[in-house]
Amino acid sequence: MNVFSNMKSSWNAKISSYQALDSKDKKTFWKETLINNAMYILILVAIIYTQAKNSYFLKPDSIVNIISLSAANIPIACGIAGCIVLTGTDLSAGRVVGLTACISASLLQSVTYATKMFPDLPVMPIWLVILIAIAVGGLVGWVNGFFVAKFSLHPFIVTLATQLIVYGCLLMYIMINGNNGQPLSGLDQSFKDFVTGSHLSVAGVPIPNYVFYAIVVVIFMWFMWNKTTFGKNMFAVGSSPEAANVSGVNVMKTTILVHTLAGCMYGITGFIESARIGSNQAGTGLNYECDAIAACVIGGVSFVGGTGKISGVVMGVFLLRIIFVALQFLSINQNLQYIIKGLIILIACSIDMRKYLVRK
Repeated sequence: MNVFSNMKSSWNAKISSYQALDSKDKKTFWKETLINNAMYILILVAIIYTQAKNSYFLKPDSIVNIISLSAANIPIACGIAGCIVLTGTDLSAGRVVGLTACISASLLQSVTYATKMFPDLPVMPIWLVILIAIAVGGLVGWVNGFFVAKFSLHPFIVTLATQLIVYGCLLMYIMINGNNGQPLSGLDQSFKDFVTGSHLSVAGVPIPNYVFYAIVVVIFMWFMWNKTTFGKNMFAVGSSPEAANVSGVNVMKTTILVHTLAGCMYGITGFIESARIGSNQAGTGLNYECDAIAACVIGGVSFVGGTGKISGVVMGVFLLRIIFVALQFLSINQNLQYIIKGLIILIACSIDMRKYLVRK
């Protein structure tokens, strides 16, 4: 009851504050509100329009599909969000997902699969493969953070370099043992059941297990961001590295930890994608970072640094996925979808920067 009372009081205070404005200020208020929430308004219009054109859009199976696709992208978005809070980005994220996906697939292929990459290797324990994927992703993240913090290099340059390095490692990895770049498939059934299996259904539509793994990731990242010294230091460094340093925050350590944690999230994404896709190759993970960055910006994680919420990241992932699924329901040309995706990023970043300039 106290929660509802507080919400009511807050709402009444906002109404009173609005009523106290003169006509000119009220017009400015509505103008700023519409501009700042333009992305959400456009998405709402898109949902209504798509449902009107195709009544299957909001059917249970479509909704579960949107939730599942979103869940698969939540870990990478939560990881890259930390880099954006530090006023940076991570262009290597997608390639790390591809590398860890291929590593996971190669270690969890069925022993009876004819073209198994490691024919003498038994199916490894799933928990061990998860740790390997997280370790590989974390290592790349550590390298990113080290070069950004130690040499004051821009994250764009560092992660562009590691993107190429990781992609080269991926290409060499899928060539070893006579695999010659063939897709890594034939995954063990226990692995597929662990990731894409289901123990819960909604309206007869099964919900994949990885949806619940994504929920665990969200809870973990929310705790790290909001309830730990690491999270407070991250926002302090993102707001002002100089001020954070004066306040006793180890800027170098915090920067490295943020990028390392991001890399671990990419590893988890790669592990999930490995089983979700079922056939992993050099192109796995391509441009995943674009979707993650767009989701973060839509969700309110600001490139000016020091601003962002995990709940906003999750909302951004869902909203972006709704748009992409809506485009498919409307039979929009897939090539055109890339243009729309680019426009979304551009508009979201423009709105974000405008908010920052208004605050200044």
